[in-house]
Amino acid sequence: MARVELRGISKEYEGGVQAVSEANFTVEDQEFVILVGPSGCGKSTTLRMVAGLEDITEGELYIDGELMNDVPPKDRNIAMVFQNFGLYPHMSVYDNMSFGLQIRKVEKPEIHRRVYEAARILDIEQYLYRKPNALSGGQRQRVAVGRAIVRNPKVFLFDEPLSNLDAKLRVQMRAELADLHTRLDATMIYVTHDQVEAMTMADKIVVMKDGKIQQVGSALDVYDYPVNKFVASFIGSPPMNFLIVQVEEKNGKIVLNGASFELNPAAEHLPWLKKYLGKHICFGIRPEDLVFFRRPQPENTIGIKIAMIEPLGAETHLWLTTTTQTLVARVQHRYNFRVGDTGNFVPSMERARYFNLETERSILEEPDAAG
Repeated sequence: MARVELRGISKEYEGGVQAVSEANFTVEDQEFVILVGPSGCGKSTTLRMVAGLEDITEGELYIDGELMNDVPPKDRNIAMVFQNFGLYPHMSVYDNMSFGLQIRKVEKPEIHRRVYEAARILDIEQYLYRKPNALSGGQRQRVAVGRAIVRNPKVFLFDEPLSNLDAKLRVQMRAELADLHTRLDATMIYVTHDQVEAMTMADKIVVMKDGKIQQVGSALDVYDYPVNKFVASFIGSPPMNFLIVQVEEKNGKIVLNGASFELNPAAEHLPWLKKYLGKHICFGIRPEDLVFFRRPQPENTIGIKIAMIEPLGAETHLWLTTTTQTLVARVQHRYNFRVGDTGNFVPSMERARYFNLETERSILEEPDAAG
């Protein structure tokens, strides 16, 4: 397999449309990296530049240490799995999987060995002589993956391969692709707009917005330590809550004044917050980090009214209103809630995140914050 390096990769279309701007990240050998972001953020364009299907306007692309900018797609030793499967309907599964090898004039015994080995890995041996229209969506997706496996590529590229499948099948295929990565020890780059796919499968996540990389890191690092408000809101379902508060000093202590509530920051966050005394900032808290109490607590109590309830079986999402702001909480289903009920939520302050209102950057990520 191979290491993939993107060094300042940019893509500009005619008319000055900047699809990707200075993308810098590395996919290590045998690593599963997922590019995630909203539609139109440039993630598929980035993948297509790696594949050679889009020209690189600026920057350098290296695969296994070799500069690939001017290397044709067929010579990059990559395999790509598309959203629409791309199977030939008049061919059998066997012929679909072997077609690329036949074009390259690989000897028949070797073709047969590779196809059956890939079919065994993907558990589709019994479908090898059926036509694609006789298969389910999940089976067709396995065939598309199998067609990539038989090529023994250095790098596997996936462009939203599960988006055409129903919700239950997507969950199953996520597990199968993650297991496949482990068994093949493959280098994989995967594109999706679904942050749940990214969180559950990736060794490393690349979050993109408006053609620019926002953050690169492990799923948990990106979830727990978002570098800006966009990442905090995009990664996580339901998204992080954001409340406007003013940083004040009261009785010698730093407090966060939210008009209808007052919060005491965790001690480890105080060095950063002191810089913002007298200023408004954005207080961020995950829905699962709000603890419900029927009665007000001694401190950090946010009084709320329940505006909407989403029961999901094992948990419940509560849409809440304070006197001035709204938020959502994730709670266990055993509570007996009704719309219009009032109560109190206490945020886990050590899990709180803070964002500059102007730049939307994380205050806790400022390099000289404690200085």
